[in-house]
Amino acid sequence: MRSSRLLSILLLLQTRRQLTARELADELEVSLRTIYRDVEALAAAGVPVYADQGRAGGYRLVEGYRTRLTGLTEQEAAALFLVGMPGAAAALGLTAETSAAELKLLAALAPDQRDRAGRLKNRFHLDLPAWYQDAEGSPHLSAVADAVLHDRRVKVRYRRWEEPREVDRTLEPYGLVLKNGSWYVVAATPGGLRTYRVSNILELTPTDDVFERDEDFGLARFWQDHLAGFDRVRFTGEAVVRVSAALAAKTYDISFPALVKAVAAAEPEPDGTVVVTIPIESVANAAAALSRFGAAVEVLEPQELRAELKDLGRNLLELYS
Repeated sequence: MRSSRLLSILLLLQTRRQLTARELADELEVSLRTIYRDVEALAAAGVPVYADQGRAGGYRLVEGYRTRLTGLTEQEAAALFLVGMPGAAAALGLTAETSAAELKLLAALAPDQRDRAGRLKNRFHLDLPAWYQDAEGSPHLSAVADAVLHDRRVKVRYRRWEEPREVDRTLEPYGLVLKNGSWYVVAATPGGLRTYRVSNILELTPTDDVFERDEDFGLARFWQDHLAGFDRVRFTGEAVVRVSAALAAKTYDISFPALVKAVAAAEPEPDGTVVVTIPIESVANAAAALSRFGAAVEVLEPQELRAELKDLGRNLLELYS
């Protein structure tokens, strides 16, 4: 533990040029006394570290000194793909590994490259969850991630949307995908590759059983095919709607991708309204989604959807009259 901390101090001083004892203590989550002892140990080992006194002082390395001790551990190398994604790293239990990997990468760069990397880090930030939503809590995520990394089967109790709601499954987890703040595991089952929402895993039991994964499997390719197939299954019909001129002029303000795409590709009527055809999942789902636009969107077809909206309006009128 101490050797790792000494290396971290050395790399921090190399990448940031000067840090106070308090800044080092806060960074490494240790006491000031520990920092003082560690710096003395580095100096005793021949590392040219010295302290500038005064208000603007702090610990520094002799100008031009650079350590070559920047090799990544196996865990740090595995966590490299999460550098710059602190939320995802924390969810997977890899915060320490990603922080160490990032520090070692910065230490290996020349000063001008390190400065540019620092500017990029401070000026760009990735926030994964969608607006008005928090990232899902997934208590079994780290266990799933461990199984993914080590090709080990897991036994789970899973909650799904159809009956029976709770089922037991043995999964061979191939990979994890983070989509809009929600984690999904792609796993092999006796019925083939399936996708499971990690937050719907109610119980998880790790096993020591190692499985052989298909070497031709590509996670990114599978996920894209999965999304395309999901849309084909999800959309079971179509609706023809008339969008008011006012709404058609500000579709950039609404979160209804199918409607926005259709309006953008349509030719407006002389009065500014737009008639478009959009895919729908079901009559009930479409009614709920379109009702929030009020009179700004009129359903022309199918008649079942018009009737559903009429019933919805009548129920609301009765409730609030």
